[in-house]
Amino acid sequence: MTAVAENAHDTSQIPAPEGSVTITVKILRFNPELDTEPHWESYDVPALPTDRVLNLLFNIKNYVDGTLAFRRSCAHGICGSDAMQINGINRLACKVLVKDLLAKDGKRTTVTVAPIKGLPTMKDLYVDMEPFFEAYRAVKPYLIAYGNEPTRERIQSQADRERFDDTTKCILCAACTSSCPVYWADGSYFGPAAIVNAHRFIFDSRDEGSEERLDILNDAEGVWRCRTTFNCTDACPRGIQVTKAIQEVKRALLFKRV
Repeated sequence: MTAVAENAHDTSQIPAPEGSVTITVKILRFNPELDTEPHWESYDVPALPTDRVLNLLFNIKNYVDGTLAFRRSCAHGICGSDAMQINGINRLACKVLVKDLLAKDGKRTTVTVAPIKGLPTMKDLYVDMEPFFEAYRAVKPYLIAYGNEPTRERIQSQADRERFDDTTKCILCAACTSSCPVYWADGSYFGPAAIVNAHRFIFDSRDEGSEERLDILNDAEGVWRCRTTFNCTDACPRGIQVTKAIQEVKRALLFKRV
């Protein structure tokens, strides 16, 4: 769908703290009950340099338009709820500071906010995450062990733990998957996040389900769809080396050893 005409709003009711500057927040709005396609709406919002984009969205929702829809929860970059496109780049709204977006030379700052791509938009910045979680569940993202339950904890060396340490950091925000051009074009691709979570168990020395996961990912819609554009790595708010993890899963398939 294509964005159409832009609308502006009266934002005079938003409190303007001392030291704030006014920036224009352009949000791609879509209400399925009223709209046939998304459209841009603008809000001139007072903001402190230390504010986060999430603060701006709250001010718009609380003081201007209560119908604005977006996900949020912890607001500390842990839950991954508020992934969205900020100035065209996938980010967590709770981690992006206004000071990092301010225009130079005193020019008026405009910040664009839109939903992440590749997933159906339900309303405004709120997308349907079910296709994303369906792919996540499909790779069996849990410890698989056969035989009798152990009588003590499963011991693992520090070196073995470090082998998959990076991919344990995933918070399932979908920023990586929804930044992937292959995923935009074909939603049946597992996507980076699912592969990252498969990697976390494929290389876990305590797990016995690696072959099952590799078979799942050795598919036309699996790891071989990756085109190594590094969009996913750039988008990850946790700094996970997503592209590297995908390449390691490819090598595990090629050499049949983990």
